[in-house]
Amino acid sequence: MRSAKVNRRTLETDITGSIELDSQAESNIQTGIAFLDHMLLLFSRHGGLTLNLDATGDLEVDTHHTVEDIGIVIGQLIARAVGDKRGIRRYATEIIPMDEALVRVVIDVSGRPYLVFNAEFSSPNVGAFETQMTGEFFRAVAYNAGLTLHISCLYGNNDHHIIEAVFKAFGRCLKTALAIDPASPDTIPSTKGIL
Repeated sequence: MRSAKVNRRTLETDITGSIELDSQAESNIQTGIAFLDHMLLLFSRHGGLTLNLDATGDLEVDTHHTVEDIGIVIGQLIARAVGDKRGIRRYATEIIPMDEALVRVVIDVSGRPYLVFNAEFSSPNVGAFETQMTGEFFRAVAYNAGLTLHISCLYGNNDHHIIEAVFKAFGRCLKTALAIDPASPDTIPSTKGIL
């Protein structure tokens, strides 16, 4: 079972999380931001993984510290659970529609963190979630998980639909990239011998 646990405590947030990459048990997510809870449940369902997350943060300031630190924790969980990346497929691409919105996510589990985020939002918030934090969340995930991650909204005008498509596509893309390749289950997918 590829799994991990992380606790991150700062003066701004206190987050405990666990992940099981090969389990589809029910996830339990409490962040204090209802829209983010919903997005992370969608990510875990479409990612074919179990994510448990309990986060408290200085939401009286804004959502920035909490959302970014949750991204850090999820990235660390992914990195620890996947280990040396032996046998993974490594690359994946997903294109997901959500009504009028179409989103593409491309991943390389390279160990070289990088994010390209191309999505624009017309509203500052969806519920209590600040839309501009979408990119910050995925930057934190990518840099802590060691992912080269490209996210593009090809088109769309409803911010809820765009963000939901991003989280679903990311989950499905990550699931494919981290899947064990039955043709080479004991091989690290790099000519360098390390990722």
